[in-house]
Amino acid sequence: MLDFYKILDKSRVLKIYENILEESIDKNNLPKHIAIIMDGNRRTAEIYGKDKYYGHYLGAEKVREVLRWSRDLGIKVVTLYAFSTENFKRSEEEVNKLMELFEKKFYEIADDEETHKYEVRVRAIGRINLLPKNVQKAIKYAEKKTENYNKFFVNIAIAYGGQQEIIDAIKKIAEKVKRGEIEPEDINKKLIDEHLYTANLPFPNPDLIIRTSGEERISNFLIWQSSYSELYFCDTYWPLFRKIDFLRAVRDYQRRQRRFGK
Repeated sequence: MLDFYKILDKSRVLKIYENILEESIDKNNLPKHIAIIMDGNRRTAEIYGKDKYYGHYLGAEKVREVLRWSRDLGIKVVTLYAFSTENFKRSEEEVNKLMELFEKKFYEIADDEETHKYEVRVRAIGRINLLPKNVQKAIKYAEKKTENYNKFFVNIAIAYGGQQEIIDAIKKIAEKVKRGEIEPEDINKKLIDEHLYTANLPFPNPDLIIRTSGEERISNFLIWQSSYSELYFCDTYWPLFRKIDFLRAVRDYQRRQRRFGK
């Protein structure tokens, strides 16, 4: 019984702290675009003595919660790093299970009442052609069902690599040069921006990038778009990420002075 009350007291204290944090957030100085490197799924599974898939399952469940926190604050764009091009090198069993999970979650988000209530546009960014046909079909379903929404934007970076994104953009531009549509002298930052996966977003460059699990690198994620992003590294594993952790990241962002090289 004593342990129960200790847990209850801790829960109350955390809720009070969460409320204090939320009240400290300046609603007039929010990041318009938050990108998250969702790291630590497999290590979470180890904590519970489960297989890797259990960690990925918990991580996928966490996404809906974090999207709700973002939306409630009024953050317009969220980009989630779900699966890199390098992740294809993992075991065939793990990759196959992840693909099954992605297929399921794209259908779920497309049919979720909250997606339509709050008019959330869902997109996948990356080399989608590398994914199994069933996952591609689920992505197209989610994108089609939400294509007319523009209040909030959720991007799932899947089969994604930042260097690969730039290569793909350069190839598209090179084809236009080859066809005589543009001259090499026309190539500038704006033109490259227009050929990236994030080109159609209202705010293509993330103001804040959060990485969970304690690792401190961006791992080939939005490397062009993140040139002036604020970086926040959190020790908590992604499936265990709390609203407190999220609010701390936003508060930390608001305490920084963004000079953009000036």
